[in-house]
This record gives sequence, C-alpha cells and structure tokens, in this order.
Amino acid sequence: MTNDSGSSSNPRRVKLYGQPNSAAAYEIRDFLNRTVVEFDWIELVSDEDCDRELKLPSLSNVRLPVVELPDGTQLFCPTIREIAQHLGWVAQPKFTEYDLSIYGAGPAGLSAAVYAASEGLRTVLVERHAVGGQAGTSSLIENYMGFPDGISGADLAERARQQAVKFGIELLLLREGMKSEFRDNRIYTDMADGSKMVARANICATGIEYRRLNLPNEDQFLKVGLFYGAGASEAPLCGGEHVFIVGGGNSAGQAAMYLSRYAEKVTMLIRGDTLAATLSQYLVERITHQSNIEVIFQAQVTGLAGDTSLHQIEVTNYRDRSTQKIDTRRLFVCIGGAPNTEWAKDTNIIRDRAGYLVTGSDLFQEGRSPACWTLDRDPFFLETSVPGSFAAGDVRHNSVKRVASAVGEGAMAVTFVHKYLEEMG
Repeated sequence: MTNDSGSSSNPRRVKLYGQPNSAAAYEIRDFLNRTVVEFDWIELVSDEDCDRELKLPSLSNVRLPVVELPDGTQLFCPTIREIAQHLGWVAQPKFTEYDLSIYGAGPAGLSAAVYAASEGLRTVLVERHAVGGQAGTSSLIENYMGFPDGISGADLAERARQQAVKFGIELLLLREGMKSEFRDNRIYTDMADGSKMVARANICATGIEYRRLNLPNEDQFLKVGLFYGAGASEAPLCGGEHVFIVGGGNSAGQAAMYLSRYAEKVTMLIRGDTLAATLSQYLVERITHQSNIEVIFQAQVTGLAGDTSLHQIEVTNYRDRSTQKIDTRRLFVCIGGAPNTEWAKDTNIIRDRAGYLVTGSDLFQEGRSPACWTLDRDPFFLETSVPGSFAAGDVRHNSVKRVASAVGEGAMAVTFVHKYLEEMG
C-alpha cells in the first residue's frame, strides 16, 4: 500500500516495512500520516517477503517494523522520537525563558503560535506527539471557512505549522509538561525529559483525549484492531472489510465517509435515536445516501474478542438489551473525551468536575472572583484563576468543540497575553 499525503511542500518519502496487525507499525503510520510525510507501507508476511524487500533471509531475525529513510538509512524497531530525530524535528529549547509558552499544537495552539510569533513575542510551542491534535486525525474538515472542497486535518495542521515557523515560532515536538508551578510572575514547568520550561505567560491548548470504551480486555486489542480516532492512516488497509465506528459526532461521520471509500461496508454504532442530534446536516445527508454505510441506533459495544488482534465485537441494543456477536477486524472509536489537564491538579488553576479549565467570568461565584485570584482586576475572558495562564480550545470549560472556534480562541488568547505582559511590565 502506498500512503501519499499529497503535500507538495514536503517531498520526503519514507518506506515502512512491517507485519499486519502490528501495534508498533500502526503508531508509525499514524505519526507519519499526521505529520504529512509521504510513505510507502510494505507488509511482510513471509521470509520470501523479507528477502525480497529487505535482503534479509528470515522474518524471525529482523526487529520489525523497519523504517527506511530517503537517504537509505534503515531504523529497526524505532521509537517515534528516533524517527523524528532522523527527520530533523526534535530540537532543544533555544532560550532559558520565554515571553509565552503554548502547550498543545492542535488548532488552538497553532493559531496562538502564528499570532504570537508574528507579533514579536518570544514564543515556544510544545507538543507531545504530532501537530494537529484531535483535529489532525480527521480525514476531511469541510465546514472550516476558506476551504470549499474541504481539507484533511493533517494538511490543515501542516499549513499552520509552516506559517508559524515562517514567523519564527520555536516548535518542540515530542515533549510533554508533567507538572507546573506558578511563582514570581512566571510559569515553571517540569518536562518529562527532566528539563524545565520557564515563561512569563502561558496558553494551555492541550485539547482532549478520546473517551475509552472501558471494556476489560481493551488494552489487548488497542492498535491491533481497536483504534481511537478517525482512522485516516488505516483506511487504505480496509479493502473488502466490514468495519465499525462508535460515535455519532462530526468526527465519526467524516470517518465513516472516508472509510466507505475503501471498506466494503461501514457500520456506525450510535447511542442515540437519530444522527441529526449530534451530526451536521450535510453529513447526515451524505451518510444517509451512501450505499455501503449503515447506522445502528441505540447500540453499544459491550465486548471484544480475538487472539493477537481483534476478530469480533459484541453489540448490545439499548431497547431490549439483546446482544449479537459480529466478526470484524477494525473498530474505530470517536466518542468525545476528557481534557488533558492532569498537570494542573497541584496548582491554583480551577477545573470543573470533568477536568476542563475554568476561565473568565465562569470563575465568578456570587459576583466574586475566586479566593486564589491575586490581581485587582477581573480575569480576562480566556484567563484561568492564575494570572497570566490562559486556556484555549477544547480544553476550556464551556468551549465550542469546533475547529473554527478553537482557532479563534487561540488568536484571542494572544491578545490577552499582550495585555497581561504590559501590565506586568
């Protein structure tokens, strides 16, 4: 199979060799797809394949998967970080202190990065995986202004990344903040690699993680038949298959349409009674008229079965609690999620019961700002309960879960960062 991102801006081509139903190979495919790297996926199922493709005699003696870079370098069973390093994407921070640190390179974080860098703030953008966030996994975004034919989430994110880099943003990929402390009008963040990031202001745009099914053997099939997200990197592998999608939102709807190009049949499992309650009308119409997509309402996946990979799911009907076992090798889960805010638990940042960051006027109770608020003025619209710490996009309490609103909040947050830095002197 050839995966061609179609991006003329990134001419690199990579070869990825591996066995079917390999979790490690899936992670690499997903990362390359989301970072808009053109690559060929070559399945190895026999010693003959191994000899023909890699000039090695036996599969049992090869540490798979193997990544072959454009210059011929071969990486055996590499980590994502090793691949990124060889592609030149892992960098060290240039400064000991920044005007602004942004955590999360989804639409909100990328938008904030573009505006902050273009306006001269010394800014660092920190992302623990690939740019694009949850939106980056979408096969097609059609309701974002300016793209009448739609654009994939990965391509949109890559364009934003290029734009931010052009303005001088410092992007640190595969880095993650573990714990933050606010003192001396600074945010001090302990990074997972043991380093520390210091900034005068910060924007949290860490988004949300897909909610899990919470089934007993879920981890057994994760990335070997069970996938969280829209499955853009897996779609070309679904030829002749019957695949299932859990979820009824726009991301699930777009996934169904994209997978229907490759799979023989796509079944959407919806908890509710209708698509219209959670899906944009244009997607409802397309799914309804797509002959190889079926929708089962009031349904839930209640069991998973297989050996080294997923072979079967159990589906329970909410109406009569009847169950049926259905053979499938691919299940895609797009059912909303929980915010990435664990880092804030030991700070004065207020979160709601679900973990979302509370900002602006939502912090007020009975007309009073929270006791931990330290300034004479009221918090700005996107400011958390810690002055100088802002939130944008899906991670924020009461946010609108759309790409356009996340982009708008990212840009707006930078405006408030300017105001905060000015008053701090």
